[in-house]
Amino acid sequence: MKIPKAALAAMALIAGPAYAQYGPQPQAQVPPPQTAPPPAQGEQPAAPQRQYNLNRAERAAIQPAIVAVNAADWPTATTALVAAAEAARGNDAKYLVGQLRLQIGIGTNDRTLQSQGIDEMIASGGALPREMQALYENQLEFATAAGDTAKAERAMAQLDALNPNDPARFVRQALVRVRANDTPGAIALYQRAIEAKQAAGQPIPPEWRQQIAGLAYRARLPETMRYLREWLVAAPTPAIWHDTLVIYAELGNADRPLKLDVYRLVRAAGAMKGEGDYVQLAEAANDAHAYGEVKAVLEEGLARNLITTNQAYARERIQVTTARIAADRASLAGERTAALAGRDSAAVLRLAEAYYGYGEYGQAVELYRAALQKGGADTGLVNLRLGAALAMAGRRPEAETAFRAVTGPRADLAQLWLLWLSTRPA
Repeated sequence: MKIPKAALAAMALIAGPAYAQYGPQPQAQVPPPQTAPPPAQGEQPAAPQRQYNLNRAERAAIQPAIVAVNAADWPTATTALVAAAEAARGNDAKYLVGQLRLQIGIGTNDRTLQSQGIDEMIASGGALPREMQALYENQLEFATAAGDTAKAERAMAQLDALNPNDPARFVRQALVRVRANDTPGAIALYQRAIEAKQAAGQPIPPEWRQQIAGLAYRARLPETMRYLREWLVAAPTPAIWHDTLVIYAELGNADRPLKLDVYRLVRAAGAMKGEGDYVQLAEAANDAHAYGEVKAVLEEGLARNLITTNQAYARERIQVTTARIAADRASLAGERTAALAGRDSAAVLRLAEAYYGYGEYGQAVELYRAALQKGGADTGLVNLRLGAALAMAGRRPEAETAFRAVTGPRADLAQLWLLWLSTRPA
């Protein structure tokens, strides 16, 4: 886990320490603290610079390291730090050694030095009370990343003692459980953090829902779709819509008919973001003889410059489909009359797909309902597509009723359609 440099830098802001009055003070060797402009009217004045109690030997040893760090001369700073550490006897001196080591670690991108510097600042006894939470949080992050569970748990115990009512304590514990490959334990701790936030009337970070969904997905837990929906409710962005639906298709080992249902919702949600999305939907619609949809989808992908390596395929498919459309549309009215009069639900369903593909959702609705009445069709599939047609026609209450009637393998997808409908204007 990468520690944000800003978080580390907050622990390492040395511009030359302000020494407490203890014998002769260093002059030119240590850069003076920078003077800040006076605060604007109504602003709080800046906090006074911290002073450190160092003896002469400590000052003499630490001073060259400070100068080298401020100059970003990392080889010189590293060498000087050896003497500074040997001379450090008091709490403030040990704290400064840790802070200098942390800055060298940041400057050289050395995580080992960063972690060691944090540990030294904590152990020094020279850190201010207001710094302890950030120090322990960084120690926890480094220990967790290194797989040092015992050290991570000690840091967590310190953080829990500092903030016994902080819901984030459970998140810290969850991260350790993740490192230990205890997915159920990690999810349970995230859930406790969410419950604590809810009890306190505080907003729940969407990232917590994301972590739960990611953990469940990687472990292929049965509850994965529920967690994905909860994440989607918390952050209904097009990118998350896309990822949730693609994961749904993957978990369900989607065949072409299911991919048609999945990618129709991806498109309705404005979440088509890649060439594969357009190709998958176009091929599934072609299998369903929804030729108008094939043409519209591929033309959209080309217009958005999202179909690139498959441009030749897309243009050829559009050309072939355009020729089919002319004959298909001419025969629809006669086929519709015959299908409605007959007993074959499959024929009615094929016509419903054709009308859906042409964007004639009212006609599609009539035919999907007729397929249900004739029997013999997969009611879960037909109710889902009936709901989709009603939704695209703007008939929200009827669409919700159809989606709620979906049972079987498409029930989770129907719930996602309902969620999308809930985001639409009434």
